[in-house]
Amino acid sequence: MKYIKLHSPAQHRHKWLVIMRKLTLIAVCVFLASIVSFQVRCVGIRTQVLRLHVIANSDSAIDQSVKIAVRDALLEEGADLFGGSISRDEAEASILPRKEYLENCARRVLRSYGLQYDVRIAIGAEYFNTRVYDTITLPAGHYEAVRVVLGDGAGRNWWCVMFPPLCLPAATSKAASLDAVLRAGELRVVKSNPKYEIRFKIVELAESFFAWLHGENPKTAQSDL
Repeated sequence: MKYIKLHSPAQHRHKWLVIMRKLTLIAVCVFLASIVSFQVRCVGIRTQVLRLHVIANSDSAIDQSVKIAVRDALLEEGADLFGGSISRDEAEASILPRKEYLENCARRVLRSYGLQYDVRIAIGAEYFNTRVYDTITLPAGHYEAVRVVLGDGAGRNWWCVMFPPLCLPAATSKAASLDAVLRAGELRVVKSNPKYEIRFKIVELAESFFAWLHGENPKTAQSDL
């Protein structure tokens, strides 16, 4: 005669707890792996994108108005530069030789408004929070950017994507579209809705923390686009 070994309720609970712990561990590992994969794709996006950043002197009405006027003047005068024809890697070599000319264009706009503060244009890595333009989402992190700083550069700013040319009115060619620049996985990231994609927020928290460690203030990386 065979005897069936019965488990006590406590043993059943312990067995299910062990199973649940294993399932939870597996779920956590899968989620962390997805975060790493998402971040790798975000890095790929950031290495392909060139941004334009116009920063106002202050938040006063006149400074915000002249910011837009300077933007329009630069996009018109530098249509060949800001029209999406130069890539991220070509930015410095293409723009720096005309830096003084572009700064003088901006100064003329400032003087026409009766403003005496100066303008400076620089190219370099800059931290941006997660930003949405139309149906495109750019993850947080450091991007190569053309910075146009007016006066103290303490006001709200305007930003756009120079390459690929996503939102520049001066863009003359759409050949360098996202599809031509980004890989399939990176395209899925930029076309995701950040309201439903929690990994955007996780990446932003991590990137802003690292920016803070390097002495930057992520809270100032705002936009009024």
